[in-house]
Amino acid sequence: MLKKRRNRIFLWFFAVIIFLNLIIIITDYTYLYKTFYYLKANIDDYEIFDNRKVEAGNYVPIANGKTYNKSKLKADFRQYLENYETVSFLIIKNDSVAYEEYWDGYGPDSYSNSFSVAKSITSILTGIAIDEGKIKSVDQKVADFIPEYASGSNAKLTVKHLLTMSASFDWDESYGNPFSTTTQAYYGKGLEKMVVNLKVLGTPGIENNYQSCNSLVLAYIIKKATGKNISEYASEKLWKPLGAKNPALWSLDDENGFEKSYCCFNSNARDFSRLGLLYLHKGVFNKKQIVSEKFVQESITAADIVNSYGVKISHYGYSWWLTTGKDEEFFYARGILGQYIMVIPSKNIVVVRLGKHNPSKEEKSMQDVILEYVVNNF
Repeated sequence: MLKKRRNRIFLWFFAVIIFLNLIIIITDYTYLYKTFYYLKANIDDYEIFDNRKVEAGNYVPIANGKTYNKSKLKADFRQYLENYETVSFLIIKNDSVAYEEYWDGYGPDSYSNSFSVAKSITSILTGIAIDEGKIKSVDQKVADFIPEYASGSNAKLTVKHLLTMSASFDWDESYGNPFSTTTQAYYGKGLEKMVVNLKVLGTPGIENNYQSCNSLVLAYIIKKATGKNISEYASEKLWKPLGAKNPALWSLDDENGFEKSYCCFNSNARDFSRLGLLYLHKGVFNKKQIVSEKFVQESITAADIVNSYGVKISHYGYSWWLTTGKDEEFFYARGILGQYIMVIPSKNIVVVRLGKHNPSKEEKSMQDVILEYVVNNF
């Protein structure tokens, strides 16, 4: 009798599993398999995705400074970095490396996921496309590139709205919800289909609403405007001119698919620092103007939009984060697990931090801790 009951329970359990799998397949939620298997995003996720190479060209080394690594990190700051599982920490001052250190088996050539630092990279590439005339201006309508946006609120959408995160799409940015569109975009397929089916809610260009899909739409526009996927365009117009040492890897939604342009640009600390140097020097690297000074300046100027309380924002430009009202003003690209490319113009400093964790919202922000330490010790 007990054996029959166990068999019946097993059959019911097996039937439920089959039913749930059928529902997942029928509703096209197969990305949930990967979501529940991996549970959360990781800096090594390039290993679980298909990737496209962003080829490097002629290597332009960043020299070590005269005082390279002569100053050791103070014990409390080192402990802080280690508490959040930092894997790379790099300081460039006056265009040469002042300090660098690596942890947990990572080194100068180790790949690490940039997460939302990729949004700033996508922004740079948008600026280059504008400089080249492939995109007319930041005020060009998105519908010029995506016919599906030709009606309703979508028709009002401009490139600037995407750069400033003020499109207000029907997009759930939640990172902890396995059913959110952000999770689906990260682990799933069909990003181009997602892009053309997005709907703008209300009037774009009014409120800052941080949504990863803005960068996906920008990558789609770049592809339409240039005839090249964003990895090819990045290689030709950014990565090679920056003299990167190693090719980067841009993770895709599928084999030969579409780039996760809001995240997942994988590289190393030294090559990431080139992006900071580029913006520190107003779009110039190695005596070459890669992106216009005009676009750089607009990128690091607060957008003329408001937050959810109706107050004009001061923290966000063209997909770059900004600070004002501090002793040292700086701007930075940021990823969810504490990926940072920080630019401190008054000190001629660029800082790159890569790692596995970021402080909670209740704690002092990592960028402020790093800023305070670096300006007082370098």
